[in-house]
Amino acid sequence: MGSDVEGLAIRLQGVRHLYHKTAALKGIDLEIPTGVVFGLVGSNGAGKTTTLRILGTLLRPTGGVVEVLGMDLAKAPDEVRRRIGYMPDFFGVYQDLGVSEYLDFFAAAYGLKRAKRQQVVGDVLELTGLTGKRQEVIGSLSRGMQQRLGLARVLVHDPSLLLLDEPASGLDPRARVEMAEILVELRNMGKTILISSHILPELQDMCDAFAILELGEILFTGTLKQLRAQVGVDGHDVRVRLEGEFNDLGFLPDERPEVLGVEDLGDGAWRLMLDPAGAWRAWDVSAWLVGRGYKVRSLEERTPNLQDAFMSMTKGDVT
Repeated sequence: MGSDVEGLAIRLQGVRHLYHKTAALKGIDLEIPTGVVFGLVGSNGAGKTTTLRILGTLLRPTGGVVEVLGMDLAKAPDEVRRRIGYMPDFFGVYQDLGVSEYLDFFAAAYGLKRAKRQQVVGDVLELTGLTGKRQEVIGSLSRGMQQRLGLARVLVHDPSLLLLDEPASGLDPRARVEMAEILVELRNMGKTILISSHILPELQDMCDAFAILELGEILFTGTLKQLRAQVGVDGHDVRVRLEGEFNDLGFLPDERPEVLGVEDLGDGAWRLMLDPAGAWRAWDVSAWLVGRGYKVRSLEERTPNLQDAFMSMTKGDVT
């Protein structure tokens, strides 16, 4: 029987997995709603790929319940396979095949009739920006184009759920941006996308929510705003460097409610965390300091991102 929770694409309850005697997953719980882009964040060895392989029916969990698109994975693995698209971090391509020929082969493997395959191949080529490459030999494609082809391959049977393991791995900055644009378009088409990655800036811009894994355990699940608040980096981060006689700002949180905390970075440099709901911003800090005789050498404002929050929450341990 499927999940009784409506609107869930994925539900994991107490999922464990052992490699020999090593616990890759230690009883994780996770719920992912339909129609979102969800990021699975963690260092190498955190359990990201193991989780995706279980969801992709390539590994059987040692314990726990796995439900995908309302179906119990243990009872209906074949039906789950028909409704998901799994793209591993390293996927094989047939270097001597043409792009269209490659996609037609996999469409046939999913049982699509010849007339339907021609239309589907054309559609996925257009969606992934490969129409102009349809007659090219795969071995002649760049790494970025081959990544797009891998994504096109998992789309030929129109899956509801995409499981993508490091889809931007090895791509240059432009190719990463283009891949992100394709994934956002797929979300707008109503697909649910689970992305495993350690390239955090790209995830921040495209994901609706995240889960952070470390050593087989989930440390956090939620939005970036919720993550910032939980680890105490919510707000505006102002870096100020002072020179001269007055260079101590440790008292600011006691005197100004807009300052949530300060950190002495050394050599006259300070990090100030400002309340996002408060009135102060970088220019207010500068005006206040100058008005009290401080000599401000430099000032920089930045909003904490996913990488800042991730670094604050995790310890960097590996198995």
